[in-house]
Amino acid sequence: MSDETIYGENLALMEQLRSDVAASLDELRRTMSAGMEFDPIEHCLSRIKAEDSMREKCRRQGLPETTHSALVEIQDAIGFRVVCAFRSDVYLVRDFLAELPGFEVVVEKDYIKNAKENGYRSYHMILRTVDGRRPVGCDADGGFFVEVQLRTISMDTWAALEHHMKYKKKAPANERLIVAELKRCADELASTDVSMQALRDLILEEQ
Repeated sequence: MSDETIYGENLALMEQLRSDVAASLDELRRTMSAGMEFDPIEHCLSRIKAEDSMREKCRRQGLPETTHSALVEIQDAIGFRVVCAFRSDVYLVRDFLAELPGFEVVVEKDYIKNAKENGYRSYHMILRTVDGRRPVGCDADGGFFVEVQLRTISMDTWAALEHHMKYKKKAPANERLIVAELKRCADELASTDVSMQALRDLILEEQ
């Protein structure tokens, strides 16, 4: 493996992009907290995918370990996970990001309204810069990609626990039971999300 980073000359600009998106989300939180007296974001995590993880993903997808692969073919080098208390807040943040200056939405997948078979729920967005900031050292007509996953607390808890319980080396004898139970837990949490949203709406109607 080469000692040179797979991101080439782009790391500093990628960090700046991550900082810019994080600052915009912080501004949304301040504005909503001041004007509406509620913060739509419970917490927010961001990262630039680690060198080893990006190289491994290139290999897994049959791509050469190049800057072009990391920043053009693969679209999650810069990633955000935004966790909200309520489902409506997920869509509020989604709408905010869709109008973020300097970016355009290139991919959206609503796994909240259309959950995956295993019960996974989340709202996925891929943003791309349209303000002239483009990856250096690769053949790209477009800008940098930023992946965003939006979840409620319940969805995030389920995803974290499901990740911890994934069986890596071989499937257990009771695999079908585990899969069914994980799906049941996901559905129960989703039902709780709906109920909590309804309660919140009732409270807001009284104000």
